[in-house]
Amino acid sequence: MDRGFAYGDGVFRTIKVLNGVPLNWDRHFAKLLDDCGRLKLDCPDANVWQQDIAQLFADAGDGVAKLMLTRGIAERGYAVGLSPVTRVSLRSNLPIYPAGHAEQGIQVHLCQTRLAHQPLLAGIKHLNRLENVLARMEWQDADISEGVMLDQQGLVIEGVMSNILLRSGKILSTPDLQQCGVAGVTRQQILSLAPRLGLQTRVADIALDELMQADEVLMCNSLYGVWQVVNFNGRRWVSQDLAAKLRQLLQG
Repeated sequence: MDRGFAYGDGVFRTIKVLNGVPLNWDRHFAKLLDDCGRLKLDCPDANVWQQDIAQLFADAGDGVAKLMLTRGIAERGYAVGLSPVTRVSLRSNLPIYPAGHAEQGIQVHLCQTRLAHQPLLAGIKHLNRLENVLARMEWQDADISEGVMLDQQGLVIEGVMSNILLRSGKILSTPDLQQCGVAGVTRQQILSLAPRLGLQTRVADIALDELMQADEVLMCNSLYGVWQVVNFNGRRWVSQDLAAKLRQLLQG
């Protein structure tokens, strides 16, 4: 009867943990708090989540902490009651990615599954991820590492598990996510770090043609950092060094 199971009525965060310490905790919690506020969910205090993570990683090990919050157990029906929220904290192993993804770049699939517009949910990492599930089902080729997702208008929005950035000259652009998509913490970090590399930042509607003409295309998330796209939709890019520079800054 939990509304997270019944309706996907909740939010989550996926956090990389090294030596028992959750990376970028302040940013992750701020985003969790904001997402909860937009869905009118009562978010537990930061110290409650931190105690969960400390218990899960009592061995001071490495891994992934997934934090989930739902609206709790309720009677059937969509109406929202006064039940307490359900908090779930999980530990899993860090995913093992091929070294070539960071060193040489990745091959990416153009997804046929389109993202629907819903401004009330745009940017939120909510538990309704069926569009991403359907998009990920589109390929089985082990050489493909990610997929690019467009919206109903054909604008570039995000990857299946990542955010997208593209460099054209000295401008680093990322899609506007006011209509759909997830606003990731690593995307936010990169936008704040980019000026240190002499790059101007731009958040805007991005057509597929603009992405195809970019000097570099990058994908990012909290677990792997940043990868360069070198093969997508019939175009190949030479391997360049912006992704490596950003990974270094993210680790600093």
